[in-house]
Amino acid sequence: MPKSFIFSSESVTEGHPDKVCDTVSDAVLDACLEQDPSSRVACETFVKDNVVGLAGEITTKAVFDYGRVVKETLKEIGYDADYADGTDYSYTCKFEKGAFLMNMLGQQSPDIKQGVDASGAAHKDTQEQGAGDQGIMFGYATNDTPELMPAPILYSHKLGAEMTRLRKDRVHTWLRPDSKTQVSIEYIGNKPNRVTAVVVSTMHAKEITTPEIRELLKRDLIEKVLPVDLLTDDTEFLINPTGRFEVGGPEGDAGLTGRKIIVDTYGGMGRHGGGAFSGKDPSKVDRSAAYLCRWVAKNIVAAGLARECELQVAYAIGYPHPVSVNVNTFGSNEVDEEKIEKAAQEVFSFKPADIVAQLDLLRPIYLTTTNYGHFGREDAGLTWELTNKVAELKSALGA
Repeated sequence: MPKSFIFSSESVTEGHPDKVCDTVSDAVLDACLEQDPSSRVACETFVKDNVVGLAGEITTKAVFDYGRVVKETLKEIGYDADYADGTDYSYTCKFEKGAFLMNMLGQQSPDIKQGVDASGAAHKDTQEQGAGDQGIMFGYATNDTPELMPAPILYSHKLGAEMTRLRKDRVHTWLRPDSKTQVSIEYIGNKPNRVTAVVVSTMHAKEITTPEIRELLKRDLIEKVLPVDLLTDDTEFLINPTGRFEVGGPEGDAGLTGRKIIVDTYGGMGRHGGGAFSGKDPSKVDRSAAYLCRWVAKNIVAAGLARECELQVAYAIGYPHPVSVNVNTFGSNEVDEEKIEKAAQEVFSFKPADIVAQLDLLRPIYLTTTNYGHFGREDAGLTWELTNKVAELKSALGA
């Protein structure tokens, strides 16, 4: 009998306190890259009530008002006084009235800089660009869905993105920016069989009742987004299960950049090396190598070489080559794993400088990635979502 199990993944919308921070960090990164593609950026953000803090290291020729970038980003998310007919429900209203912005950004350490720069330095073994840090990065793909993403995280993201559309298009004016979604899917024989549970929690206006919210979101969100063939009479719908969610965003909880790394990747299906993405320029392999690994894994699955694939790479700071590359197909491979791994290293370059060139990463594209997943969004123009290396992989394997 095929193995049966239930797997759950969650997503959060851009108004969640941690995602507010990710979005601000990526907005700062894009502002730097827009003027100076050679910028080195490691921007961390924290928020609570009317306090916004920026910290980290930035070396750039770009000149802009950091406070203005923060304000415009928060307004775009939906935390502004003009929303909901002027109702002052958000901490951004307080920010506009004089919140405390803490800017603690410094310059990149010269010791790190000499390791990353494509130039020689004392006791550096090469003049090539090195990795911006040591660490391990993973990429994953599965044929669960046409996007080659795990179904639970993909559908959680779709619910969150659609809820944001309903709010910003003012289809439901009672919706507020801070929301979370979660989808549980039963697998039989490693294929999605049915949705067992859907959880939606959303910040809302005082004027609407919880029974109304539950009816509207089941009808206008869940039943329109999730595949009808995966919903059954036994699917459990938990919508605002606490009964009330009027206080949210950074007023309800503190936020920090990089606390939603599982949301950002594969929802827990597929491993994670621990490094966050947002606010980091592509010299940081935490971000760029994770994008590369997704690209490689996706092309392997798209080529029909395996049903699912996970790549791991590891780097040493300042060194231009990965110290290891590993391909794992979890027994789903149609070709010998060692041959797949060899072909991947022939077709793709894993050097940090080459990753940036292959994926064209020195562009202000990162706000596009921040919310609703860095992977699986084929309509966002993300280069690491292309399956443009399928033919080369097959050729390398003699297929």
